[in-house]
Amino acid sequence: MTTAPTVEATATVTEDLLAAVPATTAAGPRVEVRTAGGWTPVCGLSDLLPGRGVAALLPDGGQLAVFQDRAGRTYAVGNRDPFTGAYVLSRGLLGSAGGRPFVVSPLLKQRFDLATGRCLDDESVGVPVYPVRTC
Repeated sequence: MTTAPTVEATATVTEDLLAAVPATTAAGPRVEVRTAGGWTPVCGLSDLLPGRGVAALLPDGGQLAVFQDRAGRTYAVGNRDPFTGAYVLSRGLLGSAGGRPFVVSPLLKQRFDLATGRCLDDESVGVPVYPVRTC
């Protein structure tokens, strides 16, 4: 009979995974996001394709959607679609309106501003936004 992992084991696994992200990847710099615990590495810059997203898991179990636009700017927002509750924003496509980049949810097609997190189709709804840096 197997037992569920303890909280300590989960924390250790997460710390081990984060420690495994090198300061720079073989192909170049890494992308980090600012969370309550400081700057957290999430992927290599070369892992991002302009116009497409990548999902990342945070140490607290939260999920991010990380994007690079066609101009080379990186963005990070919460991965959870607030309209459906599904963690799918990283699968959305990027676009822009009035020079402002957004991601389109792949489920119900709402657009979320990547700089502010605000839904462009319902301003009462938004997603968290995280500061991003490459180093």
